[in-house]
Amino acid sequence: QVQLVESGGGLVQAGDSLRLSCATSGITFSNYAVGWFRRAPGKDREFVASISLNGRSTTYVDSVKGRFTISGDNDRNTVYLQMNSLKPGDTAVYYCAAKRISEVRYNYWGQGTQVAVSS
Repeated sequence: QVQLVESGGGLVQAGDSLRLSCATSGITFSNYAVGWFRRAPGKDREFVASISLNGRSTTYVDSVKGRFTISGDNDRNTVYLQMNSLKPGDTAVYYCAAKRISEVRYNYWGQGTQVAVSS
């Protein structure tokens, strides 16, 4: 059974940093990709970043390039999202999701962690 548990959210000021964690169980790192998504109030869910856990290739939405970094730790079965230079526009509930690399859709989702950035 695949389980994803996010943590690390909080309330910070613009310019601050946060590191989100996605603790995984039930997935084989070499066969899966993990993504971070976010949903801001009144907006649709948005892709933020993803990592293919076999080759560590990464993808980012343009609005976070240069500020956010996604990484994986095989020993801890955890994927991180390091968020620097946070902006009020980054305020959202952040979700991690997982899928087999061969699949298109993310099939497994965590419960989300709230990030709020004040100006």
